[in-house]
Amino acid sequence: MSSKSAGIILYRKRREFEVLLVHPGGPFWRNKDLGAWSIPKGEYPDEEDAESAARREFAEELGLEMSAPLTALGQVKQRGGKLVTAFAAELDLDLRSLRSNTFEMEWPPRSGKRQSFPEVDRAEWFRLEEAREKINAGQRPLLDRLAQLAGGE
Repeated sequence: MSSKSAGIILYRKRREFEVLLVHPGGPFWRNKDLGAWSIPKGEYPDEEDAESAARREFAEELGLEMSAPLTALGQVKQRGGKLVTAFAAELDLDLRSLRSNTFEMEWPPRSGKRQSFPEVDRAEWFRLEEAREKINAGQRPLLDRLAQLAGGE
């Protein structure tokens, strides 16, 4: 059975339409850029509804509670089989106040040493065309749906 996750795409309209993406933390992702970025999201169990999970994951990955109304963008299936349910919200967020939860893993591999890493090491606003290059390919349809819904392109 594939895993499922839920997340939120924030967007803002300044001179141009922009979306907020996050870069995963940890040593595996350190030097990866194109195709490595994501919407703030995370896995959730069957007992939890997708919107609640998306709000929880947003708070965990960015350190801010999301109280704004959300608009459903539907689901996409990533290459590895994970189903991602996404929601959108228009909100101009100051990224200087963001802080992510951490996770622990053995690093370096087979060293017996445990290290902590942030779930998200960066968050940035991107113009839609740049976001399409940066985001995990399986999540690109979500950007297209958002653009149609919010008039981004």
